Amino acid sequence: MKLYIKNMVCSRCKTVVRQELEALGHQVLTIELGEVVLEKPATEVQLNQISERLQAHDFELLSDKKQQLIERVKTAIVELVHLQNDGLRRMKHSDYITEKVSRDYRYLSTLFPEVEGITIEQYLINQKLERVKELLVYDELTLSQIADLLNYSSVAHLSTQFKSITGMTPSQFRKIRDKKRKPLDEV
Repeated sequence: MKLYIKNMVCSRCKTVVRQELEALGHQVLTIELGEVVLEKPATEVQLNQISERLQAHDFELLSDKKQQLIERVKTAIVELVHLQNDGLRRMKHSDYITEKVSRDYRYLSTLFPEVEGITIEQYLINQKLERVKELLVYDELTLSQIADLLNYSSVAHLSTQFKSITGMTPSQFRKIRDKKRKPLDEV
């Protein structure tokens, strides 16, 4: 049985979800961001138990098919932005999403704003900017390296986009270091 879970954005999330499911007596066959496959189907009562346990950790069990599909798109974008795989980063986001979700990108780009209230592109930009903030706080890479890492065409493009969303330049953000970052599930 496949379950779709909202707000799984990192390896720790997968660990927590696995622990909760196993504590309820379920055998987890595979677990990916936003998706879990159980060995046996769960009853309605068991699904309610799973939902309650997951909500205690700010996860949400998704039953609506459109919401499940959108969560898969969001998971693909998080992977695209936050994984350090150079080949993956250089791939067009529309191609990667289409490949990961196995749906036509035009359909997804119409459905996404209907469910989320923003476009796929805006969600991608928001994820990229949160990643930029994270890298600026770490202070290990130059702005040029960050721009290259996140597949920006130039430092100027990154800086312009950063300022238009945050109201400050990356350099200003780096200087204040007040960690105005959002958790990935709130982006």
